Amino acid sequence: QVQLVESGGGLVQAGGSLRLSCAASGRTFSRSAMGWFRQAPGKEREFVAGLSGSGGSAYADSVKGRFTISRDNAKNTVYLQMSSLKPGDTAVYYCAARSGFYVHLTSDAYDYWGQGSQVTVSS
Repeated sequence: QVQLVESGGGLVQAGGSLRLSCAASGRTFSRSAMGWFRQAPGKEREFVAGLSGSGGSAYADSVKGRFTISRDNAKNTVYLQMSSLKPGDTAVYYCAARSGFYVHLTSDAYDYWGQGSQVTVSS
């Protein structure tokens, strides 16, 4: 059974930093795409960042230059380093993984999901 377990969310002031982690179990995703999505209250889930099976990355325009996605294949874990956080980044952040190699920007392309981690940025 595949599980994605997230950690690292919390409350931070604007301008601060947080790092989210997503540990996968049940199969390896070293050659698969993994990503992060977020959903704010009353809004649809949106793509934040993704990493292809070869390590190529993609970011939403709203987080470029502030967020960095990375992975540790030995630990089967993907990370999202978030810096210069803004109140507009407040959302539940979800880790996602797909069986395919390439990053997709839509949530329906992903096969596995974490439980979500709340990130709150105060002004």
